[in-house]
Amino acid sequence: MKTYIAPDEEIRTSRKWYVIDAENQILGRMASKIAYILKGKNKPFYAPHQDTGDFVIVVNAEKVKVTGNKLKDKLYYSYTGYPSGQRAIPLNMMLQKHPERVVEMAVKRMLPKNVLGRQMFKKLKVYAGPNHPHSAQQPEELKFN
Repeated sequence: MKTYIAPDEEIRTSRKWYVIDAENQILGRMASKIAYILKGKNKPFYAPHQDTGDFVIVVNAEKVKVTGNKLKDKLYYSYTGYPSGQRAIPLNMMLQKHPERVVEMAVKRMLPKNVLGRQMFKKLKVYAGPNHPHSAQQPEELKFN
C-alpha cells in the first residue's frame, strides 16, 4: 500500500475557518473535537504525516463547563527553575485569570508532541469573550451535539 501525499495546493485551498462557541460546552469533549479538526481527520485526504487541518476560533472560553469536582481538584503545575519553585494553580483560579489558557492547554495536550503538533496548534485561536478579530476570514459556525 502506498502512502498518500496530498498536494500542497489542495491542502491550502481546502482550509476552512470554524468558530466554536464554548459557552456551556464540556471542556474535554470540546477539546477532543477541536483537536480532531486541527489534525485534519475530518477531511477525505487526511495523512498523519501532513498538516491538513483547518483553523479553529474558540469564543466565550470563560463560560466553559467541567464535570465532577474538577473546578477545585484539577491543578495546573508550573516550575520556576529554582529550588522549591513548583507552583500549582487550581482550575477555578485559572478560569478567572486566564480562561483562554485552559482551553489552549486542553487542546494542546491532545495534539502530537512534535514539530507537526506545534504547527497544528498555531491554527487555534482562543478568546475569553464573544468577540474575535477574524471576521475577514468568513468563519463558519460549528456546533457540537
